Formats: sequence, structure tokens, C-alpha cells
Amino acid sequence: MTEDEIFGLIRQGKKFIDITDGEWEEFGSFAAPRRIAPPDAPTHQSVVQNLTVQVSESRMRDFLTTFTGFKTRYYKSAAGRESAEWLYNQVLDIAQEANKAGKLNVSVTKFDHDWGQPSVIARVENAKLAESERPDEIVIVGAHQDSVNQWNPWFGRSPGADDDGSGSTSVIEAYRVLLENGFAPRRTVEFHWYSAEEGGLLGSQKVASAYKKEGKEIVGMLQSDMTGYSPPGKKRIVGIATDYVDADLSAFLQKLSSEYNGIPWKDVKCGYGCSDHASWTKAGYPSAFTFEAAFEDHNPYIHTSDDDVSHINFAHVAEYSRLALSFAVELSLAKKGE
Repeated sequence: MTEDEIFGLIRQGKKFIDITDGEWEEFGSFAAPRRIAPPDAPTHQSVVQNLTVQVSESRMRDFLTTFTGFKTRYYKSAAGRESAEWLYNQVLDIAQEANKAGKLNVSVTKFDHDWGQPSVIARVENAKLAESERPDEIVIVGAHQDSVNQWNPWFGRSPGADDDGSGSTSVIEAYRVLLENGFAPRRTVEFHWYSAEEGGLLGSQKVASAYKKEGKEIVGMLQSDMTGYSPPGKKRIVGIATDYVDADLSAFLQKLSSEYNGIPWKDVKCGYGCSDHASWTKAGYPSAFTFEAAFEDHNPYIHTSDDDVSHINFAHVAEYSRLALSFAVELSLAKKGE
């Protein structure tokens, strides 16, 4: 797709997937991944609750304030590369501190792309192999790091506080809390911050394709895209998508939300290709997707210079961080047969 075609779709508010490089169609040429069923219900309440109470709204505000300070995080721009480098260093600093305790092996990598802005991946493994029962099975928690100004993508200001700075914030806070507590999973847990979602899920397509080519086993993937806006005059909800997701994993996510969130969850429909979970679904892996509200109630400021921190409800962002925490803990600790 040309940039003009992409920007035209963004301005119309249409969700799309750019498949013109062949990555999307290539998914079908590899063997179908083994399906790993989610647990029937949450079973690690004491562990999860000890972690979720540590989610910090002030810390998330500090992170997002800096993250939105880049003029744009557009994936082809110099500022987009700089913001990715800053994000990488934040994730790396947390990992290096956690590794000192000896309970975890945490690695942070840049998944490089042709367009300049890398995706960032943190891999969390139990350092004690005897306790890491299934290290080859991976739980993924993700968000997208890029932003776009629909009227001037290259040079317009695009703080992207909600889209998707809020999801990136929910995810890094979950990552930080897990590592600061030395949480040692039975399965490997990965945290992903994708590049170029706004260009048509480009970064996540590349990552999901690479994982499928390598035959990696994914227990479940949770995408958090826009977690920070609550429409005035309406009760806050946790939106859980019902379309283009794995039904069993989404049903488990609903149970997690009922158990660990302080606000009710509601079914929402996002439409084809609305965020990076779609790349994992297409690759044959189970994925789920959370969103800030009913889609008709979403943040009206996205893709403009007004998508800034002043419109973010950090209590709302915290709910999604708690949900991401519970997803990572419950799936990574689940024993066979649960």
C-alpha cells in the first residue's frame, strides 16, 4: 500500500491490515501450531492479588508523560526510532535490575524492521530449570508503541497518549511489578511492544510470522490497545473483544476480569484487523484483546495532536495493567490439567 492509501484509511477511521509484502499470506504455508487450552478458571488468587495491589498510577503517569514527550512515534520517523530506543532502555533497565537477584533470566531484544523503528521484546524465564516446567511454552502480553497524526504523519505532533501509549503503559507496569517481585513462572512470559501497528499491523505480522516459522508454542497472546479513556457520564468498563479472537482464551480473560478487576467487563466488537492480536490469530495462535470502552465510545482525540495525557484516566489504565498481570501469572503458572 502507498502511504497516501494508508493515511486515507486512517483518516476515515477504518481498521486495516497491510498484507502487500506477502507476510500475511505466508502464514498459511507453515504447519499449524499446537493448540494449548487455557485453564478452566483462575486458581492463583493469592499470588495475583499480591501483585495487582502494587500497580502504581503515579508511576504510570510518569512513564506516559515522558513517552508522549516525543513529537511523534510514527514508525518511519526519526522521532519514532528515538522513542523506541527510549522504551527499549526503560525495559532493559527493569530487566537488568531483576536479573541481579538470580531468580529470573530476563532478556530484552530489538526486533528490527526495514522501516527503522524496532519492536521491543522482553523475555522472562525462570532461572531454576527444575521449576520451569515448560519453558518452551510462551505467554505473550503486548501493546503497540507507535503513534500517528492522521493529518500530518511525518511532521505533525502525535503524542499518542491513548493510542497506544496507554496500552504500552499498562503492559510495562505489569512487567515492572512482576520483575520487581521476582515472579518466577513455570512457562516463559514475554512482553511485546510492537512497531508500525498504525501502518497495518506491520510489526506484529513480522514477529508472529517469525515465531510460526520457528515453531514456537504460544499459550495465549493478550493485546492491550487503548486502555486510558473513559467516556464522560458513562460507567467505566473493561472491554473484551469477541471477534477475531480465540473464544476459549477470551472466555478465560472474562473470568480473570471478574476475579481481579474492580469494574465490570463487557463484550465489545472491534472489527477486522483492529489491533496486533489479529496477526497472532491469523498465524493460528490463540489471542485476546482488551479495549477501553464500547467502540462507539472510544477516545475522540486519537490520531491527532490532542491525544495527550490530559485525557487519560490512570485509574482506568491501572485496571488493564491488573488484567495483564493476572493473564501473565495465571497462564504461566497453570499446571497440566488445570
